[in-house]
Amino acid sequence: MKEILKRLFNHEELTREEACSLMKNITGEKYNNTQIASLLTVFQMRGITVEELIGFREALLSTRVNVDLNEYKPIDIVGTGGDGKNTFNISTCACFVVAGAGYKVAKHGNYGSTSVSGASNVMEEHGVKFTNDNSRLRKSMEECGMVYMHAPLFNPAMKTVASVRKELGVRSIFNLLGPLVNPCIPAYQLLGVADLTLMRLYTNTLQRLGIGFAVVNNLDGYDEISLTDEFKVMTNRYETICKPSDIGFTIARREELYGGNTICEAAEIFDNVLDNCATKAQTECVLINASFAIQAIEPQLPIEECVAKARESLESGRAMQTLKKFIEINQ
Repeated sequence: MKEILKRLFNHEELTREEACSLMKNITGEKYNNTQIASLLTVFQMRGITVEELIGFREALLSTRVNVDLNEYKPIDIVGTGGDGKNTFNISTCACFVVAGAGYKVAKHGNYGSTSVSGASNVMEEHGVKFTNDNSRLRKSMEECGMVYMHAPLFNPAMKTVASVRKELGVRSIFNLLGPLVNPCIPAYQLLGVADLTLMRLYTNTLQRLGIGFAVVNNLDGYDEISLTDEFKVMTNRYETICKPSDIGFTIARREELYGGNTICEAAEIFDNVLDNCATKAQTECVLINASFAIQAIEPQLPIEECVAKARESLESGRAMQTLKKFIEINQ
């Protein structure tokens, strides 16, 4: 570790193989907390390269609980978190809209850390029991097109750094890795980032990994398309900045996306959206994220057609039917 730290202090970069080996040593508890904290601090100050990020990802995935969903070619819809906006569960809502439109979704998530309700919180509020049993997950995918994977059940290596991350109390490379270590290694991904500087890093990484993707950011600092301002989209095929009005949506006010003060309140908003009785701002925010997720799967489709597919899923009731079936299967 001493030699690695010296190199990093000198702004040297690690190869993919070196990064992979380093992460395996970290999660294998070969370093003490002081050494790990120093390492995390260096990367937070210096930044991380695509090669290093891919190497770290490989190490974490090598210790995961494996999930075989390759034949379904699913999409994951996830944000990096940390935007401090306490929005309702927009990405998780979008998952059910996309699944209701006939696509396969494999959502990887956890409890909220910077918001009242994370994906796992809202799932538990609906009575969902988490599992890492492959047969149960495949049953859920077969019968409703939607799988939810509670991260702690699939990434045991992350427990080894939980204490030092808590003691540091700041974002680290592990926050960057979270959206990249879905245990089923999905074929597609809609990834929301709160910081524009991360867009290029994730775009280059996902391109290298061969994943069909859309990386999105609202220019006022949301880690999803919030419609509160212009937003940027980067995909395998294009890069653009859009106004909500460019694709038929209206500007939302920040307070309209607030996720409530309790998990119960967040779950009520979640249900209202999928039951197509939420506010216009809440509904449109979910629809636009679902639309770019659909386009990540079918990049040949114009975004207007993807919006129509997402809207039809919601207005026909299929999104809510997907949620109800999912809850029934996963209780």
